[in-house]
Amino acid sequence: MFKMKKAMLQALLFSAFAVVSPLQAIADETPIIRYADRFVPIIAKNGMVASQEAIATKVGVDILKQGGNAVDAAVAVGFALAVTFPQAGNIGGGGFMMVHLAKDNKTIAIDYREMAPAAAHRDLYLDENGDVDNRRARFSHQSAGVPGTVAGLIHALENYGTMTLKQVIAPAVALAEDGFTLAYSLESSLLARKERLSRNPAAKKALFKPDGSHYQFGETLKQPDLAQTLKAIRDKGFDGFYKGSVADLIVKEMKANDGLITHKDLENYKVVEREAIKGSYKGYDVLTMPPPSSGGVHIVQMMNMLENDNLKDLGHNSAASLHLMIEAMRQAYADRSEYLGDPDYFDVPIKELIDKKYAAKLRTQIPNKKARKSEEVKPALDVTPESPDTTHFSVMDNEGNAVSNTYTLNFSYGSHIMVSGAGFLLNNEMDDFSAKVGVANAYGLLGAEANAIEAGKRPLSSMTPTLVLKDGKAFMATGSPGGSTIITVVLQVLMNALEHEMNVAAATYAPRIHHQWYPDRILVEPGISADTKALLEAWGHNLDNRRRTIGSTQSIQFRDGFFYGASDSRRHGALTLGY
Repeated sequence: MFKMKKAMLQALLFSAFAVVSPLQAIADETPIIRYADRFVPIIAKNGMVASQEAIATKVGVDILKQGGNAVDAAVAVGFALAVTFPQAGNIGGGGFMMVHLAKDNKTIAIDYREMAPAAAHRDLYLDENGDVDNRRARFSHQSAGVPGTVAGLIHALENYGTMTLKQVIAPAVALAEDGFTLAYSLESSLLARKERLSRNPAAKKALFKPDGSHYQFGETLKQPDLAQTLKAIRDKGFDGFYKGSVADLIVKEMKANDGLITHKDLENYKVVEREAIKGSYKGYDVLTMPPPSSGGVHIVQMMNMLENDNLKDLGHNSAASLHLMIEAMRQAYADRSEYLGDPDYFDVPIKELIDKKYAAKLRTQIPNKKARKSEEVKPALDVTPESPDTTHFSVMDNEGNAVSNTYTLNFSYGSHIMVSGAGFLLNNEMDDFSAKVGVANAYGLLGAEANAIEAGKRPLSSMTPTLVLKDGKAFMATGSPGGSTIITVVLQVLMNALEHEMNVAAATYAPRIHHQWYPDRILVEPGISADTKALLEAWGHNLDNRRRTIGSTQSIQFRDGFFYGASDSRRHGALTLGY
């Protein structure tokens, strides 16, 4: 009787963290009393979508129900988010997509990152004193790279999807033209950015009421200019955005405001397929994004450094396990500052960085129960020399295909500048370049020559869409927004699932930490125990407890014939849904 009451009490307590249906409780066969199973994931049999915005998730699931594959659904979600999640969903930005095709046993890395306009140059953002002009780098028309999202989504659909562009973009067109009902999360987001967005007449007209007030929960937001742009893409594909009337509007906006993007820049935009970064961890294959993403290389590097330590026995989020993870993070971000950039312009030593022998060498340099100072940790290869409101979505289908996609405008709402008449916001991704070697960007990240500004180049990014295979089959898709924290967030979700054997919900909700070499401090979420923090501080780690949340993952696992998914509770409005 006592055991039954205890189980009922636990179920009530845990229900505060997740909505659990009877089917979920039955299907998740592991005991609820284990730490790793305190949170119950959403489950489905035929396919699943996890995104930061509920309407977009439903759009993706509807595409799966119509017989579309994971790529079809992902492209539909990408266009829908451009309407319903304007702070990061976009057609004016860029990103990365990882695709696993089960039939061909093939994984593709699609790079549709923004490109620097032809007029960009090394000293673009330096003032007369040689200092970085942050306003120009972050909140001007000059801060925009050539957008890649439209080209990237179309490329994925045409090469790996099964449906037409007209079919998958139709929901986004309808949402823009007919409007959608505002959730609390978007009302709050628009209200928080109202002052800066309202400085731009086009953004003010599109995202706020005629009297200048903000839309509220339950009200309908229509975006007719964006609908016209989406229709042009629907009817003409690539040319509907990079040529013709939409391109004319972009170039007109640039010419009127000292911007850099020209018709030629738009016409010359290219999507690049790259070889995925592949690592292994205790029987799993980890497939992730190569440069100009810095995330994939360093995810594998850090997992290599940690693989031979039994972190599971040390205890999840114990001082001993966190110490090792912090020191691995410290080294990886030091290497990032020196070696990572656009591989089309810089010889990135990928093979050396993900070599397990290099990781073993780095592991020997980590002292036991003693923090290193970041000034003591340097890039260590013997070679010659991304926004809190980025957004991620994951999709898996019943054929074994999987998509992990992260895209962004950089800052929340990018530069806060909308292309007049076109209805979409410009990115401010040029700030992701190293405007000046040794000077940190908006996320505190340092860069070197590898990431200097150059015409046609793609800026380095922390975006890290990641897939995990088990026995050659898609096991997990995950990724996160969060600027410089993306890499460590994805690392921790992977380690929670693969090392600590947590289900996808528990792996998502567990408290996180972040360290990025400089500044030499560790961000710590609530939930890390006081005793653990005291031990870490006694060992010399500098903890910063002011950060309330880190990242916001959208993750799906497939095991035992079921899809298990979880949308991070750290941000409102997200939804994981399957059928």
